[in-house]
Amino acid sequence: MNITQPARCLFAKASPSSRQTLRRTFHKSTSLHAKPSPKHKSIKASDLGLVKEDEAHKQVTAKDLRPYSESEKAALAKRYTPAQLAAIEVGEAAVDPQDLAEQATVREDPMRINYLDDFSSIHPVVDKPVRAPEENYDPNLRFKTGDELAEDLTNWIQDLPEQPDRLDFMKFMDNTRVTVGKEEAETNPRSYLAPEIPKLAMLKRGTSDGEEIDAPTKRLMRQTGFSLQEIRRFRVKSLVQHRVVNQTRLGKISSIYHLSIAGNGKGLLGVGEGKSAEPEEAKIQAKNAAIRNMQPVPLYEGRTIFGDVRGKVSATVVELMTRPPGFGVRCQSLIFEICRCAGIQDLAARVTRSRNHMNTVKATIQALLSQRLPEEVARARGRKLVD
Repeated sequence: MNITQPARCLFAKASPSSRQTLRRTFHKSTSLHAKPSPKHKSIKASDLGLVKEDEAHKQVTAKDLRPYSESEKAALAKRYTPAQLAAIEVGEAAVDPQDLAEQATVREDPMRINYLDDFSSIHPVVDKPVRAPEENYDPNLRFKTGDELAEDLTNWIQDLPEQPDRLDFMKFMDNTRVTVGKEEAETNPRSYLAPEIPKLAMLKRGTSDGEEIDAPTKRLMRQTGFSLQEIRRFRVKSLVQHRVVNQTRLGKISSIYHLSIAGNGKGLLGVGEGKSAEPEEAKIQAKNAAIRNMQPVPLYEGRTIFGDVRGKVSATVVELMTRPPGFGVRCQSLIFEICRCAGIQDLAARVTRSRNHMNTVKATIQALLSQRLPEEVARARGRKLVD
């Protein structure tokens, strides 16, 4: 065995080789060792000041909450009356800027919660229940007898105007008391019972008519917490349906595609897709998916949207514009059905570029869910929302 061969191999690796080995390239791009190094180093966008801090998480100080300037007051005078401007100024003076700066910001401390909540509603499980005062309790409270109720009805009939209407009877039913004693004991009674813990709707084996609930509906009730009556009251509409084909090595496999929307007419809206070999099965899948995906849509005055919004899916662009009361829903049929499910009564829409039905529905849902509420805008700008 020649002992000089390993030493010669070591010296050969250390010295540059004068002969290059020909290699076959399997990629059209240049090899890594042949790429030139960049002349300038990478620069981050944060170093150039191009990335702005999230306005919602920005720490607001009392100096940022400045009063209205003269130009801003002149702009407000074009929209509000002098009495309303005076009320706005009084509200501005009543709120301490330091208190607003401390409470109107997103918390960053370790004890913060993982979601945004204004704590305006009371949760009956974790919050302390609000009970009526002790003075509302009346030990001598009793129900009125039949003669006392008949006397109240007689007095109401005698005081009726010449041309009574349905509204008069509704006022009588709302304002007539059914007990004798303290009025607060009937309208806001003192209760010593613990508040009821909210539970999911109990699944029944069948309805009152003996009808069995199918497995997909049971699964939907278990996932969403809605009862069978609530699911049946939802407005469901199938907007897109067509035949699709999947090419495989065994041949073409055809299926039926459905795109459906669901809503309660009061601000809840969802979209779902379903595909199956049977048309009815695909329709049920799309309906259940739409109910499962329902999300709240912000409504201004319960009839229209907050400002103009825009949604884009693929090459379809949908623009939604808010409108005054009585304007109606003036748009194409797909957006009209979406507005009916969401409870929108005044809206104008424009679909530019592509008018693909499936993308139009998805772009409309995206635009409705991308609204900016006045509270979010005020918090981002560091202003106080007075009216």
